[in-house]
Amino acid sequence: MAKYFGTDGIRGRFGDPCMCPGFAYRLGCALGNYLLQTRPGKSHFVVVGRDTRSSGIEICDALIAGLNQHEVYVHHANIVPTPAVAKAVLDQQADFGIAVTASHNPPSDNGIKLFDHLACKLDPDEEIAIESLLDEEPAAPEELPLPKSYPLDAASFYVNYLRSLMDQHCLSDWSVVLDLANGATVETSPSVFRRWGASLYLIGDSPNGENINVKVGSERPELLAQAVVEQKAMIGIAHDGDGDRLVVCDETGTIVDGDILLGLFGRYAMQAGALQSGTLVATIHSNLGLDRAMREVDGRVERVDVGDRNVAKRMREIGANIGGESSGHIIFSDFATTGDGLLAAVKIIDLMRKTGKLLSELRQEVVLFPQRTVNLRVTQKLPLGELEHLNAAILKAELNFGDEGRVLVRYSGTEPKLRILVEGREDGPVLEALKSIESAARKDLDVIDH
Repeated sequence: MAKYFGTDGIRGRFGDPCMCPGFAYRLGCALGNYLLQTRPGKSHFVVVGRDTRSSGIEICDALIAGLNQHEVYVHHANIVPTPAVAKAVLDQQADFGIAVTASHNPPSDNGIKLFDHLACKLDPDEEIAIESLLDEEPAAPEELPLPKSYPLDAASFYVNYLRSLMDQHCLSDWSVVLDLANGATVETSPSVFRRWGASLYLIGDSPNGENINVKVGSERPELLAQAVVEQKAMIGIAHDGDGDRLVVCDETGTIVDGDILLGLFGRYAMQAGALQSGTLVATIHSNLGLDRAMREVDGRVERVDVGDRNVAKRMREIGANIGGESSGHIIFSDFATTGDGLLAAVKIIDLMRKTGKLLSELRQEVVLFPQRTVNLRVTQKLPLGELEHLNAAILKAELNFGDEGRVLVRYSGTEPKLRILVEGREDGPVLEALKSIESAARKDLDVIDH
């Protein structure tokens, strides 16, 4: 089991032992050592980028200084979306890509996401190998060496590629609301949409290093929905802090569930003969309504564990080309190796243009089952199998639902939270089961209510 890595890299509060310059320096040293062992006999190149958190400067400098100890050449892209880092790995034929970001987490957090030489996120075995090398590293010196890197305009390469996916001025009669979360997409996404001629209304476009995701972005889409209605926009798009996922609202200000987006992408690709293997890859969190929507067009859904890297891995294994998570991580492997919020926005807009339908019309083509969730912050992640009251409540709910619903209980891979999901054909029994399971969890765990 990984010691430092979670479901999407390493993440924590800046200043904590596992998210500070000293840790980042030792990690950089370990990564350099890992490259020497796994890709010997060549010079090594790494691409580094970050989001707008002020702590990212220190983390990047420390990582780069550590990599330098093994004579790794570092291309520094500075502030760019995470998918731009992945693209730069391929463009530059780099050995690693590193995105310093805590995604949708608050400004006080930071994180480190890693991509291999194929711009894919690392497998757990690779992470464990890196952790072993990290634990062998001595303590960081009190004064870290100065970092040496070479600037890389990865943002321009990324922007030009996304611009090429639709014709210039194709959105000249569109009004679009963009919520940039005061994050890594603050320059790139508006630049792409302006090329297409869209009239833009921007939210979360004034990062100051300390306001990423603060009351804006994919976790807080209320302002987005309100602005879409006020501006009479065709669509609203909200990014998370590093731009690898999105939340969308239609022209009525209604937030469109991520599973509905997945269903639309899968259905229309299936009908066009473009869904490879006839399979849409989703996670265990995705709604049962997604399966029904795909069966209607003779497609299928295959589920994997939570995490976009698990989705991407399964897509590669079975030859699928569309997959994602209900959170808005959506992967189009014909165009990118990882989740990309701007690319997903391109695809939904392209679908609207080709069908001539408003998003409010399209979203009604995928009907989801009632689903209820709750997240409980806990002081300690006790083994789920040992929680007597919780397991009894889960079993009772599952017996009551039979094949008409499901229960999913798991710990977050990046936060000290227990996540509970209940789904069924009717909302009443779903809500009743959720309350029962939450009550049982509170008996077994120390829950923090604030």
